[in-house]
Amino acid sequence: MIVYAVPLHNRFRGITVREGVLLRGAAGWGEFCPFADYSDEESAPWLAAAVEASEHGWPEPVRDRVAVNTTVPVVSPERAHELVAASGCHTAKVKVADPGSSLVDDCERVAAVRSALGDGGAIRVDANMAWDVDTAVRAIGELDRAAGGLEYVEQPCPSLAELASVRRRVDVRIAADESIRRADDPLKVAVAGAADIAVIKVAPLGGVRRALAVAEACGLPCVVSSAVETSVGLAAGLALAGALPSLEFACGLGTMSLLTTDVTSSSLSPVDGHLPVPRTAPEPDLAAAVTADERTRLAWEDRLARVRRVCEQGAFARPEAQR
Repeated sequence: MIVYAVPLHNRFRGITVREGVLLRGAAGWGEFCPFADYSDEESAPWLAAAVEASEHGWPEPVRDRVAVNTTVPVVSPERAHELVAASGCHTAKVKVADPGSSLVDDCERVAAVRSALGDGGAIRVDANMAWDVDTAVRAIGELDRAAGGLEYVEQPCPSLAELASVRRRVDVRIAADESIRRADDPLKVAVAGAADIAVIKVAPLGGVRRALAVAEACGLPCVVSSAVETSVGLAAGLALAGALPSLEFACGLGTMSLLTTDVTSSSLSPVDGHLPVPRTAPEPDLAAAVTADERTRLAWEDRLARVRRVCEQGAFARPEAQR
């Protein structure tokens, strides 16, 4: 077990350092890194995903590489342009609706991204549930104009009912993320009518196999996205994207650019907007350079023990649930 602490280039999702645990098993390495605001119960699927990767491995892929987007955090327009131009990606996801950023700021950032991508690139924005319906409708209209056309808007409002209302009032596609992965039972979430696209993440859904089942149950085109993991966890997202029967959109897996370094010399960074689909997670041969201090390590060991106890009481503790 390795506990890591990797600084981010910019504040993202309220944090400046990404922390987590790397676990080794019979099949290789897995990553357990739920964010601090996740309860032990919400963290149980994250442990299940790490156990699947380290003990059971992943399904056979149907493709050998995946198109990915670059992710633009809440930065200045000039920095946004630099990040996108350097990424080599043809699709960009732009974070918007941050408490410290106005809609004018967001539009300027999106316009800078369009300038960097050119007319042929695709822009999607992620509001992380920040808006009510009326605010979402107004903001989407302005952002769509600033982008010269948005590919889609991810989770503009908290609930599926609100997403459905927004979807009826705008011409831009709506994607559901938190509404799926933080649902009591993602396999039973009825997203039809509320969204055009399902954003699927391996760790919050309990592993590649369970995420595949959620994707099938959604009945919508899927975009596989990361949870800002190191390349060990990112490999699981690529395994999911590689195993999906169809993949119409670039995936949100080009997130290594958000971290200042990686735990492995085989870092999963995009080349010409694509990433390979791995059969196993890369060896964390550089983890010693980002090993967490003792206080952080003890905190993660305690959290891991608590979540394991939760798993022992539910389906995520049973290996057959991952098959």
